[in-house]
Amino acid sequence: MTETTDEQLLAQARAGDRQALERLLERHQAQVFRFGMKMCRDEEDAKDVLQDTLLTMARTVRDFRGASSLSTWLYTIAHSFCVKKRRKSKFAPTHERSLETEVTEEVATLPDASPTPDAALASKQIEHALEHAMADLEPMYREVLILRDVEGLGAAEVAEVLHLTVQAVKSRLHRARLSVRASVAPLLGIPDANAARASSCPDVLTLFSQHLEEEISQEICAEMEAHLTTCPSCQGVCNSLKRTLALCRTAGPARPVPLPVQTSVKKALRDLLDKNG
Repeated sequence: MTETTDEQLLAQARAGDRQALERLLERHQAQVFRFGMKMCRDEEDAKDVLQDTLLTMARTVRDFRGASSLSTWLYTIAHSFCVKKRRKSKFAPTHERSLETEVTEEVATLPDASPTPDAALASKQIEHALEHAMADLEPMYREVLILRDVEGLGAAEVAEVLHLTVQAVKSRLHRARLSVRASVAPLLGIPDANAARASSCPDVLTLFSQHLEEEISQEICAEMEAHLTTCPSCQGVCNSLKRTLALCRTAGPARPVPLPVQTSVKKALRDLLDKNG
């Protein structure tokens, strides 16, 4: 039997089908919870973000007209609650400063699901380093990295969620990518970018990030590729960014929402639906 699509469930939910609404929200609860965990870094806060997001979706589903994708709508709601939590969180900064193919291939080269004990330990160390590197980013950079490189939204969708221009999203994204890469690279056996490269070398890390966002011309791209064939140091640091982004992609699959959280959220949702008839 063909599984009911999100669009079908959404249409049924908007027409008043309570079961369709519950199925739709249950289908997306794991990704909302994951997003809340990565943004808030606290399970209790992530639970609140999940519950508030699903309840808001339930209340407003009939008003959703599909001008945005379902994912964009979902992340927009979840992000607003993450911001509220962040203002109250013990992790909140004292102030905030203003300021694809290649990656997919790197995913395929990551360790398999049954590594040796040494490889498993190294993989776990890299995973922890990635989590810490993302957590250390200022929220304005962390959120664009998570939405773009972990959740897989397009730059325009990220801009819509965060109420930014696409250019602002890309600018923050480049900075976030390079910062996370710098933290993870030593565990990948990659030398420091500045120490390894000659002063005449182009900024291949920024150029590659811009290439992924289609911000550089074919001519500049060709020049960068030609340089990489003759400069092992730049090739190594560029590969480290590819591998870092591949690791971000593998951080994407949603882990199950803890059963007590599911139970609590489901009760709150059903109480809401019962109240609204």
